[in-house]
Amino acid sequence: MMKQAIYGLVLYIFLMLPPVITVTESIMVVHMHMQMPLLVLVGMLFTPYLKQIFPGFFNKWNDNGIPGIVLFIIVICYWMMLPRTMDEALTVPAVEVFKFISLPFLAGIPLRDSWKKLNSFGKNTVFVSLTILCGVMAWVYIAAPNQLCNNYIVIEQKALGWTFLITGLCILIYFIQSLFVDESLYEEEPSTENS
Repeated sequence: MMKQAIYGLVLYIFLMLPPVITVTESIMVVHMHMQMPLLVLVGMLFTPYLKQIFPGFFNKWNDNGIPGIVLFIIVICYWMMLPRTMDEALTVPAVEVFKFISLPFLAGIPLRDSWKKLNSFGKNTVFVSLTILCGVMAWVYIAAPNQLCNNYIVIEQKALGWTFLITGLCILIYFIQSLFVDESLYEEEPSTENS
């Protein structure tokens, strides 16, 4: 658990380095589909350690996983569905700080804490929601004739639209195959180590 948290901290610090921020935010696709998911991953790596320190908090506020997954969906929709947020993250320091706080702590941690607590219907709902979200955003970015983000040119937003389409198809394929696989066969035995 501590090892995962250390990995998460190292990744978090790396992503906050000014040269890394400049590179990852200079290309629209990298900003949306690399930097932001890596920030969510940071939160997921922190989760086991935080659950060990604050077990009561997670048990009280996210007992069945639904509050956490709803928070995850809200934060992801905010960053994915509003092109303005990507612009403001580049020009408004407060929005950039909010991105580096919200994605790990309000998306990554709730996602990892909630996932095993959700039943099959809850997980399927998340898959379908993300597929629809990616499809809608693909259509918006590909079909838009005008520049949606001041800091990115039209060709970049069309490239982002195509990557949204590919991402949505990948989620859909994974969702369909998961309907035919018994996940209980692959669940790990609880570990007694505090690694």
